[in-house]
Amino acid sequence: MSNDHERLKMTRLQGLRPEQSANSPQRLNAVRDLFNRSAPFYDQVNEVFSLRSGAWYRRFCLRRAGLRPGAQVVDIGVGTGLLAREALSLTGDPRSVIGIDISEAMLAIAHKNLGIPLVQCAAEALPLKPAIADFVTMGYALRHVADLEVVLREACRILQPGGRIVLLEVGAPRFWINRMLATAYVGGLLPLLSLLLTRKRGARTLMRYHWDTIANIMPREAIVRVMTESGFSRVKCESYFDLFQCYVGDKPSAAQPNA
Repeated sequence: MSNDHERLKMTRLQGLRPEQSANSPQRLNAVRDLFNRSAPFYDQVNEVFSLRSGAWYRRFCLRRAGLRPGAQVVDIGVGTGLLAREALSLTGDPRSVIGIDISEAMLAIAHKNLGIPLVQCAAEALPLKPAIADFVTMGYALRHVADLEVVLREACRILQPGGRIVLLEVGAPRFWINRMLATAYVGGLLPLLSLLLTRKRGARTLMRYHWDTIANIMPREAIVRVMTESGFSRVKCESYFDLFQCYVGDKPSAAQPNA
């Protein structure tokens, strides 16, 4: 296992005790509790973070990845349904999107907003049959899983041969000026704005947690490598504004070797 993979698994995240930072039930419960507490104001905080461009960007990435009507989608880390909503706008069928999340409070909001099939479980152990999906999506959930390789192998298992995975994520900018600006805005200003907007201390805690995971996520090349090692082929990463990344990979068909 690579050092980068270990780094993702073992990173100490803000607000989690040391014993919660590893791949452990304590860490899983801590993340679940954080998002359960954050669910009532999560969408408000997200609008501040994305400057109201989130829906457009999600739909752009899904369309660019080839999502069309008739496709079956499993959205891991569905949250309140922000990415699933855009998937529905492209497939046109509420039965075509299944949402997965560990937080029951997030799932309750997704059910109210979308009415799609939902399953409460960890991303590392999906209670779904093999080869049921044409697309597996994750919207900014990669940073929150305990073991990326296990999650990706599960995603590959439930994809049909020739199916596609689409991961949207946020990572620390590579260029120092962009990183300085992101640190000031996402790490400093956004927690304060979130507190003022929602008048909930939990909103500030959530944004601090987000920045901590963004700043400590493994490099893009390492994520591409783990995707490849987990069974995906033709893996690529497109970066926007040196902050947002869209990772795409395919499950090889019988006639296509993993390369």
